Amino acid sequence: MKAIVCQNYGPPEVLQLKDVNKPVPQKNELLIKVSTVFVGIEDLMQRSGKPYFGRLFFGFKKPKKAIFGTEFSGVIEDVGSAVRLYKKGDSVIGVTGESFGCYAEYMCMPESGLLSIKPSNVTYEESAPLCGALAAWDFLKSISDIQSGHKVIINGASGTIGLAAIQIAKAYGANVTGVCNPVNFDLVKSLGADQILDMTDENFDKNGQKYDVILDVTGKPSSLPYKKILNTNGYYLTTYPTISNLFLTLWTSKFNSKKVVFSATGLKPVSKRLVFLKEVKSLIKKGELKIIIDRSYKLEQMVEVHRYVEQGHEKGNVVVNT
Repeated sequence: MKAIVCQNYGPPEVLQLKDVNKPVPQKNELLIKVSTVFVGIEDLMQRSGKPYFGRLFFGFKKPKKAIFGTEFSGVIEDVGSAVRLYKKGDSVIGVTGESFGCYAEYMCMPESGLLSIKPSNVTYEESAPLCGALAAWDFLKSISDIQSGHKVIINGASGTIGLAAIQIAKAYGANVTGVCNPVNFDLVKSLGADQILDMTDENFDKNGQKYDVILDVTGKPSSLPYKKILNTNGYYLTTYPTISNLFLTLWTSKFNSKKVVFSATGLKPVSKRLVFLKEVKSLIKKGELKIIIDRSYKLEQMVEVHRYVEQGHEKGNVVVNT
C-alpha cells in the first residue's frame, strides 16, 4: 500500500511517498481503508521535531512513528475475530492518538479506540477533522457549561477550534464575539458570530465589554487582560500551556471566582472523548455544526500540504484524500 513515511526530523521534504506492507488486524482490531486524513499544526510539530520538548513524545533523535496522522474518516475493510461493535463496510470516523498511522491507504485500530460511525449527512472530507470540534465542546460545554444568553468571545475564531466553537456556542444560545484577521471576517460572520473584532488591532479588548467565557485558541501566549473583561464566575479558557497559565489554572480553581483553565482535550480518557464525540455528532446530524474545509489534497501532495499549513493562512481545515 501507499503511505507517507517520515524517518528523520526536518522540513516538509523529509516526507516521502513509499510502498509499505498493508497492516493485518489483530483479533480486537479493525482494518480501515482510509478515505481522508486531517493535517494540522500538530503534524508540523511531529515532522520538524520542534519545539524540542515534543521529542519527549515523538522520539528524541527521529520520529518513533514513521507514519503520521491521527484524525481520519474511512471504511472498514476487515475486522478481527473478537470485534463486535463494527462490521465490514461500515463508514467510520476516529482519532488514533499516539498510535498515529493515518498518512496511509490502510491502517488498523482497536475497536475500543476513539471511533464512531460517520454521520450520513456529511462527506468523508467533512467528517475527518474531529479534534477541533471535540476541543471546542470540551471547553464550552464540559468545562464552562455555556448557557443561553452567555456572552462568549473567541480569540482565534477562524482556526479549526474557533470555527467549531462559534457554532457550538450559537447552538446553545450564546452571544458570540469572534476575534480574527480581517480577511476571515466573512467566514466567521457566516457561521453565526454576532460581533467580529480585528485581532490585528491592539485595542480590540478595550471596548468596555465583559464576557462570561473567553476562549483563546490562538496557540500563543495571551496578553488578554482577562481579569478586566471577564464577568464574575466566568472562565478564561486557553490551549496554550505556559507556566503562567498552568499556575493560574491551579490557583484560580481554589482561590478565585474568575477561572483560568488550560485543557488538553487529546490527553483526556477515550471514554470521556467518546461522550464529546457523541454530542458533536448530534450537532452535525442536526445541521448545527459544519466542519469547514479550506483545501483538500491527494496523498502524494503531502509535502505541499505541510508547506501550506506551515504558512498559517488556513481558513478552516486542510485534509488529504488517500
